[in-house]
Amino acid sequence: MGLTRAEYDLVLEIMGRVPNQVELGIFSVMWSEHCSYKSSKKWLKTLPTKADWVIQGPGENAGVIDIGDGQAAIFKMESHNHPSFIEPYQGAATGVGGILRDVFTMGARPIANLNALRFGAPEHAKTRHLVAGVVHGIGGYGNCVGVPTVGGEVNFHSSYNGNILVNAMTVGLAKQDRIFYSAAAGLGNPVVYVGSKTGRDGIHGATMASAEFTEDSEEKRPTVQVGDPFTEKLLIEACLELMATDTIVAIQDMGAAGLTSSSFEMASKGGMGIDIDLDKVPARETGMTPFEFMLSESQERMLIILKPGSEPQAEAIFKKWELDFAVIGHLTDTGRMVLRFNGEQVGDLPIDPLAAASPEYDRPWVKTPPRKPLGRVNHPLPFIEALGKLIGAPDMASRRWIWEQYDHLVRGDTAQIPGGDAAVVRVEDHPKKALAMTVDCTPRYVFADPVEGGKQAVAETWRNITAVGARPLAITDNMNFGNPERPDIMGQFVGAVEGIREACLALDYPVVSGNVSLYNETNGKGILPTPAIGGVGVLDDVALMATLAFKLPGEAVILIGATRGHLGQSVYLRDICGQEDGPPPAVDLKAEKTNGDAVRMLIAKGMVSAVHDCADGGLAIALAEMAMAGGMGAEIALPDGDAFEIGFGEDQARYVVTCPDEQAEAVLAAAEAAGAPAVRLGLTGGDRLTFRGLGSISVQALGETHEGWLPRYMAGEL
Repeated sequence: MGLTRAEYDLVLEIMGRVPNQVELGIFSVMWSEHCSYKSSKKWLKTLPTKADWVIQGPGENAGVIDIGDGQAAIFKMESHNHPSFIEPYQGAATGVGGILRDVFTMGARPIANLNALRFGAPEHAKTRHLVAGVVHGIGGYGNCVGVPTVGGEVNFHSSYNGNILVNAMTVGLAKQDRIFYSAAAGLGNPVVYVGSKTGRDGIHGATMASAEFTEDSEEKRPTVQVGDPFTEKLLIEACLELMATDTIVAIQDMGAAGLTSSSFEMASKGGMGIDIDLDKVPARETGMTPFEFMLSESQERMLIILKPGSEPQAEAIFKKWELDFAVIGHLTDTGRMVLRFNGEQVGDLPIDPLAAASPEYDRPWVKTPPRKPLGRVNHPLPFIEALGKLIGAPDMASRRWIWEQYDHLVRGDTAQIPGGDAAVVRVEDHPKKALAMTVDCTPRYVFADPVEGGKQAVAETWRNITAVGARPLAITDNMNFGNPERPDIMGQFVGAVEGIREACLALDYPVVSGNVSLYNETNGKGILPTPAIGGVGVLDDVALMATLAFKLPGEAVILIGATRGHLGQSVYLRDICGQEDGPPPAVDLKAEKTNGDAVRMLIAKGMVSAVHDCADGGLAIALAEMAMAGGMGAEIALPDGDAFEIGFGEDQARYVVTCPDEQAEAVLAAAEAAGAPAVRLGLTGGDRLTFRGLGSISVQALGETHEGWLPRYMAGEL
């Protein structure tokens, strides 16, 4: 059941008796790490969650922000890590389905999906199989349900060999006056079950997601849910049709812990009790028990509190969409959950101790020790050869093989497809407005320094959204860590939260939703700490959207932001020099704000033709990516200093922009006036990327290397 002895003693104290199997199963899932956040909520409470544009912060199914014109963006990111390792296709597919439900249950039509994926080392025996299954699952579900998958990230590292990460994010659109919440209300109001029938899949999925893996973890395959995207599509349309009426009091999807979590959470938020007759729950298998009904995590199901007398109207809508509809209970004023089956009472539990008052731990933690400064670095390859190798390394190679399996254009509103700094999706019923969205994290930074790594993850999404010309508004987070009972792991979590908090405050970029996934370990070996961040921003005029591709020959290339040549924890240091050493680059949040605001100003004024932020691989990789995207070279003079440090260092708060050569002085002056350091690097043109004094490489050769690694790897050629 996953309960400690102390927790079981607390159960006995709360109940005043020994619980039966159903009641104990309910305690086990509601008090699981996955559902209760018992190790993390102390620290999550420190995050900034409010702003003038935040309509709903953490605590609901998803976060809600005001994007103007009476419209709202609703979004969240959530993990499906353990299920995806055990059964990659269904684990990833149902991860997508679950996050879609979190968003449309609040009244939003989903308009975009994103994902953040982490796999083991490419040479590990299971990695290729897991990549294929996860990508197929994400595409299979998202493509069938008709929501475009527009962005994401993928990393490979040996720390994920036994525990991959699959984080799914959905963004939806709603009218501000038609947002729906989950707090149950109204004594006697009907409790209604809609969607698919309940089966035996996913039982104890929440408990499984709250424990470390061992050699026997693949035996947990039955705890992985099975998804049906076609039913999900019907459920979206039926729910949105019902939401257009005036019949819903509260609504909640059945996610982790299924009927248990949805009913307890709705009742707790509303200060109500619930009386449920399990005989009325639609079942797809015979002989199901109360334990199975309450703990099943079968997909595509929702729980709704309706206004009295509206049942026939609601039922007609769900029958039209060929979905199950059943009144399974009613609200009471007892503050208790009463369960009946075959005419007998099979459960009687207090609501709040299992939901709002679940255990909260202040786990012991130790601060991650600071890394020693990086010593002298030996450069084993010439600059151009290193660039060519790095552009085709596993973490730097093109992800086209992945995103071309996703329908990123369905619905017809995708304005910027995968491959850029952020995805851009037009807002329906508005002639100009669009949403920009991205997901990002640099786990090696977090491992070396959780505070700086947490800052950088937030700043990177802020930079990505800025680089397309949008105004960053809010984030969702997915906190993926190892075993919190180990003080060093808990210290990573505490440090990352502190870094996220500092960055969100400095950038006026609040947290509105999120998810915590702990115990990402196998046989005591934890993953790199991975606080993935999903960011959303608004682009007021999609016609002004920036892209990273070089546009015309003869344009000036300008670097905005200071370059010091920080090689610690860089991809170059790891993949070329074979070292994972030193501290990560420092994140100057004041510089991030100043430089980003300057770049956004240049984009809004139409002064720049291409924009790209500097991230993994530093300046040289950013220039190569711009050249490959535009099919055009450039001649570049790197700023003064050691060429390898300047070219491959991963200093933060930097962007590369291009503009007509005759406007270069105006761009430099505007950046300087805004307080952002700027320096001219060279000119675009030709078919080679040349670094003065260091050599050149053809853009075609870069592209072939960049595009070739992943298809060749997945074909078994590497």
